[in-house]
Amino acid sequence: MADASDRLGRDTHLTHLGRAGVRAEGFVNPPLVRGSTVLHADCAARTEAGRKRFDQALVYGLLGTPTHFALEDAIAAIEGGTRCQIVSSGLAAITVPLLAYLGAGEHCLVPDSVYGPSRHFCDTMLRRLGVETTYYVPTIGADALAGLIRPETRVLFLESPGSHSFEMQDVPALAAVARARGLAVLMDNTWGIQTFQPFRHGVDVSIQALTKYIGGHSDLVLGAVTTADPAHWERIRAAATTLGQYASPDDCWLALRGLRTLGVRLRQQAAAGLTVARWLAARPEVQQVLHPALPGAPGHDIWRRDYDGACSLFGVVFQPEITVESMIAMLDSLALFGIGASWGGFESLALPTTGTIRRSVSPPLPGPAARFHIGLEDTADLIADLEQAFSRLRSR
Repeated sequence: MADASDRLGRDTHLTHLGRAGVRAEGFVNPPLVRGSTVLHADCAARTEAGRKRFDQALVYGLLGTPTHFALEDAIAAIEGGTRCQIVSSGLAAITVPLLAYLGAGEHCLVPDSVYGPSRHFCDTMLRRLGVETTYYVPTIGADALAGLIRPETRVLFLESPGSHSFEMQDVPALAAVARARGLAVLMDNTWGIQTFQPFRHGVDVSIQALTKYIGGHSDLVLGAVTTADPAHWERIRAAATTLGQYASPDDCWLALRGLRTLGVRLRQQAAAGLTVARWLAARPEVQQVLHPALPGAPGHDIWRRDYDGACSLFGVVFQPEITVESMIAMLDSLALFGIGASWGGFESLALPTTGTIRRSVSPPLPGPAARFHIGLEDTADLIADLEQAFSRLRSR
């Protein structure tokens, strides 16, 4: 029998997750709990708590406080999983699972469009540990992926859409092939927060950079690793604790506060992102807008099939005759867009991405490119800012 909470809407869940409840006496928000040492009534109680280190037991500050546990429960619910491990950053949410599933002499498959620091970790730390990485074309089909799997392959890593180049991956098809061969399927689902349910599509481990939309205010660094299966959870939890992974309870508390408004912010920013993307797509200086939710954009059919929403991050490829230098000068002339590498906050951002690390095609994109994140400003103001910047581009 379904729990009554299963019938509640997303915004209702976001309002009530990780809280004691509306009938609980006390403050609305859970308290911020800091601490290292945990005291127990006696040695037997301490021993019993130690046996529950994979549960939400108070053993030692490194293993979590009630503030951590409240956020973990909330993220697990948002992702559609059962258990979550909070870690110190979005990058840690990538590296901890990779270390949990890979060892010397083993092999992993990673999309060529992956987030740059993920690639750097594979090419440096994993290589030194004796793990080999194969970078596959992100739009690969299931049969071609099967041909890349070796006896020593242990992990299929997914990131959809791709960082900077925004390729959509056929997650259900690729995950089915991987799981049939005994691989763990890991996915960076940061773009799909609240709009893609990874565990319904064959993913084993879902990764979130809570720095982005969950935090929402560009003032914290945090990551989350969520699973639905207890065996995967225990593996992630063991790796995180062995590596000494820890997130500040202050940042966890800020993330709990930020997620209350995730629904309204995400809807507003997704709609604004599409408005600006459509405007950009109509510009003669633009060759292509890489926004999966935009009809006609690459990967739109997969987005329409698997997602029930979008976010506010997308790419723009300019016409080949526009030089990289001209595009950068145009971006520098923007008054309302910050030049920054993150996204998911309340402020709009722009970033040149022509030097994207994708290597399976050359050049990686067919023209000078930039990535845009649309914040909470009025879209009319953002478009006016872009208009004046484009006029400078035309005058060069």
